[in-house]
This record gives sequence, C-alpha cells and structure tokens, in this order.
Amino acid sequence: MALVAAPVGAAERTREAALYPQDSRREMAGSDHVRFPGAGILYCRRPDGVPQKAAAAWLVGAPDLVVLNAHNFRNRQLDVTRQVAECYFQIGGRNYDFVAGSLRLGTAPDARSLHITDDWALLRLAEPVEGAAPQPIPLVPDLPVGPASLPVIMVSPAGHENFRGASSLEACLIHQVDPPGEDAIRRVRHDCNNGYGGSGSGLFDASGRLIALQSASLSMNSRRPFDVEFHYGSALLFEGSLLAALREAATVKGGPSHGQP
Repeated sequence: MALVAAPVGAAERTREAALYPQDSRREMAGSDHVRFPGAGILYCRRPDGVPQKAAAAWLVGAPDLVVLNAHNFRNRQLDVTRQVAECYFQIGGRNYDFVAGSLRLGTAPDARSLHITDDWALLRLAEPVEGAAPQPIPLVPDLPVGPASLPVIMVSPAGHENFRGASSLEACLIHQVDPPGEDAIRRVRHDCNNGYGGSGSGLFDASGRLIALQSASLSMNSRRPFDVEFHYGSALLFEGSLLAALREAATVKGGPSHGQP
C-alpha cells in the first residue's frame, strides 16, 4: 500500500478538531488539580523505549491504587497489547512504577471480548504516592435509566491529541443512561469533547464527585452535532463490580486481587 503525504496543515487541523461543533475545553489550572487531586497520567514506552502519554488514570481510594481503562492493555478480542511493566503512573510531577502482577481487569474470566461497561482495570503502585491525595471512593450514582440532562465536568489529565493544552477540562452533559449489564454497570452517553489520549478521563457531577470513567467516543474529530444514537461519548458509571472491586482493593493491603499478566 502506498503512503500518500497529507496536505500541508492537515495534521494541524486534525489536532484542533473536536467531536462536536461546540468546544469549551480549557487546560487544567492549579486550582483544578486541588479539586481533582487523584488526576494522573498513564505513560507507556514505545518499542524504541521512549515513554509517551497513553491515557488518563486515577488514584482512587488509597495512595497506591490506580483505576484506568482495560483497553490500555487489551484489545477488543482481549489479546494482550502491552505489558504492565512497559508503563508507569505520573501524578504531581513524579513517576511511580506499577506492581506488574497486580492488574485486575473488569472482564469476566470467560469473556471473549471487551465492552464499554467492563472497560476498567485496577493496578497497584510499587510505592504509595506522596504529595497527592487519592480521590474518595465514589458513591453509587443516583441516576435512573433513560434520558437525562445531567451537568458534568470531564477531566482529562492526559489531554487530547486534538487539543493544544497538556490537559483538558470541559463542562458538558450526560444525555442518556443505558440499562445495566451482567456486571451491574451502566453506560452513560455524553456530549463531552474527546480526542486520542482522553481514555480514562473522569466525569464529575456538580458536587465534584467522580461518577464515571470515559471509555470511547464515536467518529473522532468529526465536528458533528451530538446524537444520542449515532454520535456520542461513552463512559461507564462507578457502580456494580467496578465499585465493589475498588472498595475491596482500597481496604486490602497489597492491592487488587485476581492479578493478570
């Protein structure tokens, strides 16, 4: 297959694009890091050994417990895409290694594919974080299934490839709460702008509570109006098996059980 060079300026236009015509993202300020203290970044090494930003990740419930997306380490068919040892967690300007054997995925042991509502993982850090407090363990969101109009803030500590800032924060809305799956976790559909690197962003309600974890968005960089059926972002609520696993891991020294490679 021949490679065709992009027109001059095309890459820059892509970086400045967004999902929707409206784009109110701004870079996180110092006060935002105080308000959202568990905001961190997953860095992973390329094949040449150079580390690069991979996704958002959150310190939650304990100074050595991190929650992030499972798709950082598995593809949709649950094949391994990278090893935990290739990555590290950054928060407060410091880097922390993971305990390689501590990975706990949100998928069931007999699962054959990865879905939005099981796109979560827990990891234990080799040493506790200093100088940054974890987010409190989330409470079960009081959200009925069906149409919604819930104001939220999407916090993206790793930023987005289509946004100039190193991080991103935007006020947006949850428009739909889908029925729960077998793991008692529901997907919410929202109109928060997203870009590559935004996986694992946190959705916070008006009171500052972490309620959902960003998983994926449709038609990246398309600048099309939000559509609850065809053009939206998907996040999974902190409830069901995810919340149970967080509570267990936060109270048991040594980290997430049921470790996977």
